[in-house]
Amino acid sequence: MGVEITGPMHERYDEILTPEALDLLARLHREFDGRRLELLELRKKPREFGFLLATERVREDDWRVADPAPGLVDRRVEITGPTDAKMTINALNSGAKVWMADHEDANTPLWENVIGGQVNLKDAAEGTLAYTSPEGKAYEVGEGELPTVVFRPRGWHLSEKHILVDGQRMSGSIVDFGLYLFHHRERPYFYLPKLESHVEARLWNDVFVAAQEQLAIERGTIRATVLIETLPAAFEMDEILFELREHSSGLNAGRWDYMFSTIKKMRDRGPEFVLPDRNSVTMTAPFLRAYTELLVKTCHRRGAHAIGGMAAFIPSRRDPQVNEVALAKVRDDKTREAADGFDGSWVAHPDLVPVCEKVFDEKLGDSPNQLGRTRPEVSVTEADLLTMGATPGKRTMEGLRNNISVGIQYLDAWLGGTGAVAINNLMEDAATAEISRSQVWQWLHNDVVLDDTGERVTSELVERIAAEVEGDEARALFMEVAVADYFVDFLTLPAYERMP
Repeated sequence: MGVEITGPMHERYDEILTPEALDLLARLHREFDGRRLELLELRKKPREFGFLLATERVREDDWRVADPAPGLVDRRVEITGPTDAKMTINALNSGAKVWMADHEDANTPLWENVIGGQVNLKDAAEGTLAYTSPEGKAYEVGEGELPTVVFRPRGWHLSEKHILVDGQRMSGSIVDFGLYLFHHRERPYFYLPKLESHVEARLWNDVFVAAQEQLAIERGTIRATVLIETLPAAFEMDEILFELREHSSGLNAGRWDYMFSTIKKMRDRGPEFVLPDRNSVTMTAPFLRAYTELLVKTCHRRGAHAIGGMAAFIPSRRDPQVNEVALAKVRDDKTREAADGFDGSWVAHPDLVPVCEKVFDEKLGDSPNQLGRTRPEVSVTEADLLTMGATPGKRTMEGLRNNISVGIQYLDAWLGGTGAVAINNLMEDAATAEISRSQVWQWLHNDVVLDDTGERVTSELVERIAAEVEGDEARALFMEVAVADYFVDFLTLPAYERMP
């Protein structure tokens, strides 16, 4: 049956969806989609969390990943964001060392975003990208050194309904990866999201090898940084680096998705795993400290970069006091990461680039990274990674209201095609929305009694609060993924089916 494009072919889409590019997508789909679907089924099986006995030799043996690739030696500050024209230009002009061009949590898989983003990235690489806002403001990429672009495709769980191969939907991961690789062969660098095991990393590595072979690209040219943003992956960091070692450029502490995954995986394992208000769970919580310290130690032992988590604050031009307090928290967060040995960190807004950069400049001096800090004093146990019950904080009505409000507001924007939304001076994306709805689900299904009001969290209470938030379709979707007896793995799955 071949390849069928079911989405509209807007202007210039033919520059991205060329016959040769579609041939690559078709080969990768036919060769690997069966394995992808099998691995997704494996995720559903109950498991206990711990270091794998079968891969003990991998953890004990001495081996290292490939040396850092050009443009990925110094990563002290990385900015993240979607690939619409304005955001692309702002990111490239931000002064960051790396731009994580996002087709995952900060993007919605609207067909126009999926292919339109690839057009913008192609124009940016060719130096022709420009944008004029509806108000007449012109944006263009400045001169000078630009960030290295690292592209993030969708996770293994998402499909692409507008490209069919032999009548089947393609993997969103393969669509995004394949199209970006085809048009950016000199520095094909990637961030890999939502992995839950080293076997899923092995699948990515096999995809890389096959794609490089088809396009006659030297093996090892592709480089990938894996986001450790699921609880299962935290127990397999060595193994994930090992599977990708010739293509690896490190690990990232994807803190928001990691918190979501922790809630999801432990949601029905008892009250000791029920976290307090989302906004009170900081990176100093014992289970998060253990996770980040283990990540740095693992990476540096293997010669891989360790990249810190997202600073999601959005500076306000109207409230200097809010900025002062929030920027102090950002500085403290980045100072902790630099002191722990991270080689760089993420920010969501250009105004935070100099804040992050200054902290890492002071720590790194003339060095491009901290790969030499192997942290031999760090010792993290299985129990350390599961100490959710030691997290300080309370479960409050304000926290419940915030979760419901943010979740509905975000879904309303997502369904409209926007995946990164400023709410209450924070950049909310799919990961933070997932924390909001999964925490509501966990509190509801564990009969949590709020510390401040003494009121039990019930579906009636959630529905009453949700009724106060605008957005009928978004509200209905939020209730579906936050209240139902069955826990939906990702809110983006039912949301995507509501998209054209």
